[in-house]
This record gives sequence, structure tokens and C-alpha cells, in this order.
Amino acid sequence: MSGRLIICPTPIGNLEDVTLRVLAALRDADIVACEDTRRTRVLLDRYGVKARLVSYHEHNERERARELVRRMRTGAVVALVSDAGTPLVSDPGFVLVQAAVAAGLEVEVLPGPSAAVSALVASALPAERWRFVGFLPRRRGELEEVFRSGETVVAFESPRRVAASMAVLASLDEARPVAVVRELTKVHEEVIRGSARELAERFVSAPPRGEVAVVVGGAPAGSAVEAGPAVEAVRRLVEAGARPRAAAAVVADLTGVGANELYRALTALK
Repeated sequence: MSGRLIICPTPIGNLEDVTLRVLAALRDADIVACEDTRRTRVLLDRYGVKARLVSYHEHNERERARELVRRMRTGAVVALVSDAGTPLVSDPGFVLVQAAVAAGLEVEVLPGPSAAVSALVASALPAERWRFVGFLPRRRGELEEVFRSGETVVAFESPRRVAASMAVLASLDEARPVAVVRELTKVHEEVIRGSARELAERFVSAPPRGEVAVVVGGAPAGSAVEAGPAVEAVRRLVEAGARPRAAAAVVADLTGVGANELYRALTALK
């Protein structure tokens, strides 16, 4: 069989969540590339899988990717896993997948656990349109931009920063619905739902413990929060010499946000 790369999602907590296809792929692979060989070994030992493990993490992925592509070109089958969940989703793997595709090698992706998808479903927030942003940014301006999204947002966050991030959201829209999901699939799994203000107050003195995902409902259509980038565009036009109402009208035509709303928001900034 020709060499190829197999992406193998692993459990995000409960080891029983591994799929039969992933176990078969790990058994048959010539090489299993993993973030932490010790953590992967725990999973493999649980199911009696004997495999050759090599480390593949953010500090060696470019060098290791070249090595693994060379092996696949000679016929080796490489299975890629991360410590938990699906590789490439806030985990190493992109460099290897990109290199394999560039080399004309087959890349097979197996289905399996994903903390982002599980958190989204558990949140009870709209899932028709959503975006995953990885870990929430630390800079306030970038964080506010994420929270202005009209789509449901799924993100990872440090337990120590949950209260601060919720406080930023509450300053924009204190009633915005949020779910903080912690320790997914583990013994202490918990989903805490509420408004941005409620969760900011709850976690300021008692941060959540364990691994945390945050799911934020989208900004209401036409809200001041959603209109943030449009208001900024109006402000810049005015600074460049345009009349406020004329600038608001132009940006309204381009974005669909009401001209009066943009004008009022601009006035509020002064």
C-alpha cells in the first residue's frame, strides 16, 4: 500500500470515546506522530495497541514534517494524533498536512471527538452559523472584534481569564447569552449558561477549573456591537474631512447598517 497520512482524532477526556477506525489505523500505521508520546501511550496501552511513536509538536513540526514526508514517499503509513481531540484544531498538524499535500501524498481524515463541536452543541445556542476562533485573544480591541460577530462564537479560554473576557463582553452587551463549558466528557463536566454580566460576576471570585470552552451567542442583527466596524469606518471618514451624516450614509449603503444608527454611534464616541 502506498504511503499516506491518516489524521486520527483522540478522546478529549473519556478514553472510551476513541473510534474503532482510529484504533485500527493506529494499529496498522508504521509511525504514529504525536504531541506527547507519554499521553498517547496511555491511550494505546488501554487498548493494547503496539505502535512506533515519534514526537511531533509545535517546536519540531517543520523538521519532523520533512522527515515524515520522506518516510511516506517510501511507502510508510503515518498516523497523526494530538494530545486530545482533532489534530490541527488548535493543535499541531497543519505543517505536516500541507507538506503531505504538496508532495502529492494521500491525506485521510477520520471522524472523531472535537471539543469545539461538543461545546457548541452543549451550549444550547444557535448552531446553524458559527465560527471557531481558537483561544480568545488577550488584547481588548481584538477581543471586542470577536464578540461583535453576528454568528455564534466558539473559543477556548484559560480558566484564569474567563471572568475578564466575560467582563469585556458585558461592557459591549451585558445581556448576551453565553455558555462556559468545562471538563468535557470528564467526571466533572459542567455547562454554565447565563448572560455575559451574570457569568462575569460569577467567575470573578471563583474561576472555573479545568479545561474551558466558551460559546457566545451572536450579536443581534443591527446592534451597536455588530455595527462596530461600520462605526469605525464612519469615524475614519470624518477624520479625513467628510461630513458626519454624509459619511454615515455612504457606509450605510455599503454595510446595510442604518445611517441614523451609525450617526448616533459616532456622536456617542465624541
